Amino acid sequence: QVQLVESGGGLVQAGGSLRLSCAAFGSSFSSYAMGWFRQAPGKEREFVAVISWSGSRTIYANSVKGRFTISRDNAKNTVYLQMNTLKPEDTAVYYCAGRGRSGFPPMGVHDYDYWGQGTQVTVSS
Repeated sequence: QVQLVESGGGLVQAGGSLRLSCAAFGSSFSSYAMGWFRQAPGKEREFVAVISWSGSRTIYANSVKGRFTISRDNAKNTVYLQMNTLKPEDTAVYYCAGRGRSGFPPMGVHDYDYWGQGTQVTVSS
């Protein structure tokens, strides 16, 4: 079992930056692919980015490619999402997720086994 706890959300002006963190508590974090999703009011949860267990492979949604960077530190059991050049349409609750099974890349909500509670990101225009 793995518990995921996100932090780093907040209010930022358009064009600004935020870095989200997701700390994992439990075993086997370093063997999990980790992803970030987001959910805006009235919309379905959508894929943002995923990183392989080693960090050697990453995939991004087209909407964030070139602006967001996912990374991980397995020694600290933490995955990060660096968000630059933020836009009002990036406003959402951001969730980190862990996949405790083989297979890459996991890009759907049902591809993940563990979820954090979410952190709010609000981008003002």
